[in-house]
Amino acid sequence: METNFELVMQLTKVSVCITVFNEGDNIEKLLVSLAKQTRKPDEIVIVDGGSTDKTVQQIRKFQRNNRKIVIKLLIKKCGIAEGRNLSINFAKNAVIALTDAGCVPKKDWLVNLTRAFKDGSVGVVAGFYKMFANTPLQAAVNIYHGIPPERFDENSFLPSARSVAFRKKIWETVGGFNENLTAGGEDTEFFYKATRTKTKIVREKEALVDWVETGKLTFADSLMKLKNYANGDARAGIWWHPVQRMASHNIKILSIFVRYIFGFLLLVLSFKFKIFGVIFILSVLAYAVWSIWKWRDVIKNWSVRIWLPVVQITSDLAVMRGFIAGLIA
Repeated sequence: METNFELVMQLTKVSVCITVFNEGDNIEKLLVSLAKQTRKPDEIVIVDGGSTDKTVQQIRKFQRNNRKIVIKLLIKKCGIAEGRNLSINFAKNAVIALTDAGCVPKKDWLVNLTRAFKDGSVGVVAGFYKMFANTPLQAAVNIYHGIPPERFDENSFLPSARSVAFRKKIWETVGGFNENLTAGGEDTEFFYKATRTKTKIVREKEALVDWVETGKLTFADSLMKLKNYANGDARAGIWWHPVQRMASHNIKILSIFVRYIFGFLLLVLSFKFKIFGVIFILSVLAYAVWSIWKWRDVIKNWSVRIWLPVVQITSDLAVMRGFIAGLIA
C-alpha cells in the first residue's frame, strides 16, 4: 500500500536544473551522484554557458550511457543568472531543484529536499552543504564562504542555489533570477524576493551536498569569490532582510567599513597624539583576538585558528573592494 508521501511525490515531479561553464573536472561526479539518488530526478536540465573545455562532451557521453535518465542540454553563451532562468523555463515539472557543478549531492539529497512539498503551503526548501578543506588555511577561509554546521539555524538559514528546491510558480511570481547580477548574488536576491512574497520556507539540514569545490580553491580564488559575493550583494541592494533583519549581508559589510574608517582615524591621529598610536595598536590586537574568539565554537584546532586574523583582514579588504565596485557598477 502506498504512503501519502509516495502518492504526493507521484503528482509532484521534480526537475533538477543546473547551470555550468567550464566544469569538465566536476560535471561527471555531479551527474553520477544524481543518477544514484534514492529518489530519482524526473528530468535533469542543464544549461551550458559556452564552455570551452570538455564539459559538453562529458554531458553528452553521460546521456548516451544513461538513457533511462532524462537529460536535457541547452547550450547558450550566457551568465549564471540567465542560465538558471533558461533551465527553469525549459523544465516541465512543478518542482525545481537546484545544485551547482562543484557540488556532489548525497544519495538521499533529493528525497530529503522534496519531502516537505507534501505540505501544499511550502514554497521553498533550503538544503545544506558540507564544505571541504585540505589545508588549515582553506579551513579558515571556508567559514567565510558559507555557514558552518554549528551555525545552521532552521529559522533563519538563507537558501543557496547549491542545495535548494522550490515550486516553479514561485520562480514565475518572483520574476526569475536577476540577469543583471553577473558577478554573483543572484540566488541571494531571488530568495529575498521570495521571502517578501510571504513564501513559506522550510530548512532541511539533511538535504546535503558535498561542496567539494571549497577543497580545491587557492587562497587567491577564495578572495576573488568573496569579492564577487560582495559585488553581487551591493548590486542587489538588500539592506533590510525579512529573515535576517538588520543582520543582512549589506549591513554586515557596512560594519566592516565602519571598523576600518575608525582604525584609519586612529592611525591619522597617532601622528599628532601618541596616545592614539597606543589605542591603534591595541585595537589591531583586539581585532585579531576577536577574529579567533568569534569562531571558538566552530574552529577548535590551533593550526587553523592562527590563520583566522590573516583571513579576517584579507577577506575584509576583498569584500570592501567588491562592494564598492558593485555600488558604482
